[in-house]
Amino acid sequence: MPQIDPKQRNILESAWAAFATYGFRKTSMDDIAKRAGMSRPAVYLHFKNKTAILKALIDAYYADTSEAVRSALTAEGPIESRILSAFEAQGGAAMEAMLSTPHGMETLEASLSTAADHIEAGEALLRAVYAEWLEEMDRAAAVRLPGPPAEVARAFCSAMKGVKHTSPDYAAYRAGVRQLALLVAAALVPR
Repeated sequence: MPQIDPKQRNILESAWAAFATYGFRKTSMDDIAKRAGMSRPAVYLHFKNKTAILKALIDAYYADTSEAVRSALTAEGPIESRILSAFEAQGGAAMEAMLSTPHGMETLEASLSTAADHIEAGEALLRAVYAEWLEEMDRAAAVRLPGPPAEVARAFCSAMKGVKHTSPDYAAYRAGVRQLALLVAAALVPR
């Protein structure tokens, strides 16, 4: 998670564990407070309600993920490896938890219905990271773009959403991400 107050970080980590265990709807502020080793009123000093906590988790995920994606794309190595690393970073531990815990998908669905604006802002951040990298790579003639960098970046993120929403488990998700990265790299690498 990005740099945040240690108490807030503890609350967010405790909330994520509770959401994964009980689901977003069944998790109470008491559940979160107990896991965080705090009183419920102390949690309310940091977050208005569990929806605010969920939104903060989403914001933290996208901030952290965008940096991980940027690092993967700008690392040394073949484009194929960098794209795969970026796509894996985009899903990361959060995707594994979503697909491997009893209530991960319910939490994902709750986030879509209660924090769509935060998700869209995060997705825009990821698209910007990909577009910036694609522009640099295009200027260096290291890739062949089938369209404007922003549109190609949008296609990356849309395809990753497709892999996420059609994967029955984490193993299928990882296989889909690997296949997508190979396809993208093959399309971008100049011949």
